[in-house]
Amino acid sequence: MQRVASLRDPANLASMRAVRVQTTTGPSDVVVEEVPDAAPGDGEVLVEVHSVGVSFPDLLLSRGEYQIKPEPPFTLGVDYAGVVVSGPGFEPGQRVAGVGPYGGASELVAAHPEGIFALPDGTSYDEGAALPMNYLTALFALAERGQVREGETVLVHGAAGGVGTATLQVAKGLGARTIAVVSTEEKAAFAKGAGADETVLVDGFRDAVAGLTGGRGVDAVLDVVGGDLFTDSLRSLAPQGRLLVVGFASGQGIPEVKVNRLLLNNVDVRGVGWGAYAMVRPGYMQQQWQQLVPMIESGVVKPPIGKVYPLEEFGAALAEMDARGTLGKSVVRVRD
Repeated sequence: MQRVASLRDPANLASMRAVRVQTTTGPSDVVVEEVPDAAPGDGEVLVEVHSVGVSFPDLLLSRGEYQIKPEPPFTLGVDYAGVVVSGPGFEPGQRVAGVGPYGGASELVAAHPEGIFALPDGTSYDEGAALPMNYLTALFALAERGQVREGETVLVHGAAGGVGTATLQVAKGLGARTIAVVSTEEKAAFAKGAGADETVLVDGFRDAVAGLTGGRGVDAVLDVVGGDLFTDSLRSLAPQGRLLVVGFASGQGIPEVKVNRLLLNNVDVRGVGWGAYAMVRPGYMQQQWQQLVPMIESGVVKPPIGKVYPLEEFGAALAEMDARGTLGKSVVRVRD
């Protein structure tokens, strides 16, 4: 197990940099400021953060639109990776990734060990910061909610983004065939590089999917987009297919289901709320991570990193995500 020396002795420092929301008015008002050093409570692990993943919940948190609504000022950051300083269950210098509802975008994080995971050797801090939320969500969606089996076909919307690329790779790790739905040829190439077996453009995707499956349809659809795509996604399902609803990134509103479609074709629409499920079940996230590690070690799971930003540009990274310009997972570097 690879270990590294900490770059910082928190006992000798009183403050740290953190990405803060002072007012819930969006990415343009996100600031970096000095705050008191994180101090671990009973049973918590102190982590020196090297990289932070830029996540969709961060964007919602910056606007006060997430289901969790901390009182400002608060620190952003759902995913992070770095080095253990101290704490139970880990050794000082151990390389880890972590996930929490917020608070990871800072030089030090104090967190419960439930949401901290040992990084496999060879996995970079940037990749580590791209792993927890997206890949554990994908695994929950496909294995737990979608019951995807080897040999099935999975259609992935928003396939060039963070959750999309994670889903492509986890589906491959489960032995499924993958079809990526994207909006541009550039994104098609990116999704292909991330592991998609086939790519189709979003305009006319239903007919393209029918052609690729011989008219049968797909066994599962993972939808992070919602909006106008929803009905054609439902129509793209094979008998006993499952439409997995992860989010509504299109901003077109929440689609409605005509339940007669479910009855006539024996198909399901299933919600995917990984955080609400995992964070109240002790041991579940660690169990998921153990399922993910062999996929990481085999190389089938390797997060494609998009842009890398300095800590001061966290707000700019969120703005680009909001404009749907992100490929893969954007990462913010706290330290090199």
